Amino acid sequence: MYDSRHNRGNAGGGAIPVAVACTGAFLAFLDATIVNIAFPDISASFSGSSRAALSWVLDGYFVVIAALLLPAGGLADRFGHRRIFGFGVAIFTLASALCAAAPTLATLIAARVVQGVGAALIVPASLALVLDRFPTERRAAGVGLWGAAAAAAAAVGPTLGGVLVELADWRLVFVVNLPLGAAVLLAARRRLSEISAPLARTPDLPAAAMLAVALGLVTLGIVEGNDWGWDGRPTLACFALGALLLAAVAARARTHPRPLLEPALFAHASFRAGNLGTLLFSAAFFSLILGNVLFLTGVWGYTVLQAALASLPSPILSTLIAGPAGALADRFGHRVVIVPGTVVFALGVMVLRASGAEPDYFGTWLPGACMVGVGIGLAFPTLGSAAVRDVAVDRFATASAVNAAFRQVGAVLGTALLVAIVGEPVGRDESLSAADRGYLFAALASLAAGVPALMLRPAPAPAPEPEPAPTTAAPASPSPGRSA
Repeated sequence: MYDSRHNRGNAGGGAIPVAVACTGAFLAFLDATIVNIAFPDISASFSGSSRAALSWVLDGYFVVIAALLLPAGGLADRFGHRRIFGFGVAIFTLASALCAAAPTLATLIAARVVQGVGAALIVPASLALVLDRFPTERRAAGVGLWGAAAAAAAAVGPTLGGVLVELADWRLVFVVNLPLGAAVLLAARRRLSEISAPLARTPDLPAAAMLAVALGLVTLGIVEGNDWGWDGRPTLACFALGALLLAAVAARARTHPRPLLEPALFAHASFRAGNLGTLLFSAAFFSLILGNVLFLTGVWGYTVLQAALASLPSPILSTLIAGPAGALADRFGHRVVIVPGTVVFALGVMVLRASGAEPDYFGTWLPGACMVGVGIGLAFPTLGSAAVRDVAVDRFATASAVNAAFRQVGAVLGTALLVAIVGEPVGRDESLSAADRGYLFAALASLAAGVPALMLRPAPAPAPEPEPAPTTAAPASPSPGRSA
């Protein structure tokens, strides 16, 4: 799968640099899911804090990644993929140590924001390092390897988090990043070399800052809406300022030489539909991850480890389904795979919603979790591939980064909306009622994700290659030594 001819000057061979880059991506994506399972334990450590305040442990990470993914890719192009990758891993590892040692909730949230900065630098730089080592016609294979690392992180995260919390407490969830981060840093220094020549252009960093503030304001309005009142001045001010900043980011994109979001990409209907669907399905997916943890621990009384193990069938099935789903999409079209996936996911969520106050793992939970896993495997990766289907090869990495950013925005909105919908239930009955509302939101968001997918049309068939023109044989020349 790897073409060694494109590993110019790399002393580490072909597979090792790709493995190092994918491991870095694994680290960044791992902390998008591993912390969710530790949420109840974090809540217990800071028992005086509201659930809305605690949600920033998750959303602070998501907001920063969503805002910085695209400019981080530009920084990697400007200063070197290897350099930005190493810088990101160093920041991520240091911030993980700060998270593990955080004495207060405010310190933990601040450290998570810094950790998000490191992850935002890692993700596009790691993808670029992988793409650097594949020829143009094999780049889809490179993205597949990189995407497998992200899928593995999503599958491993909740279970690993449950085991670590059970062994000690939530701090171990961050401690585990320290040896992994140090190993990646050492391997990057020894095995990675710079292949692509740095560009002279600098990305639109002011637009990235505006996007981060806009997402933060919208998230703040959502998570505090119950306490401030949905029609209260602080809530409306957050939404209005967030909308104005988003409009300003869109306006800058039309004039900046290296815009945060390239307007030309949105000319493709498949790009628009794939990214909108990714955002909506991501909201459903990340709200369900947190909602499952809160239901299993708060209603059924499971331990964190039991909750993690109970949720394991979904990521296992999604990982198994993703590969065949991509092959089906290539053959029959993305819409044929995505729409059933969103429907199956929604149906699975409704089966989970039917779970009562008494544990019934095999009767309701396992069937629902399996359906959810099938839906994720069909819809999530196929939405991403639909988004970049019609993009030119030389914009493939940029388009993939935009899709990853939409995924993170969906994670922000899904987590924030779930916290707002669930609120602060007291007692088992209130927790069960809150879980019902959370599951209904996840199901509706998944169905909404299928709507833009309905607009996807099959990819145009490649034009047949022209047949070579017939050639007329030239008359034979006389042999030397023979007369005419």
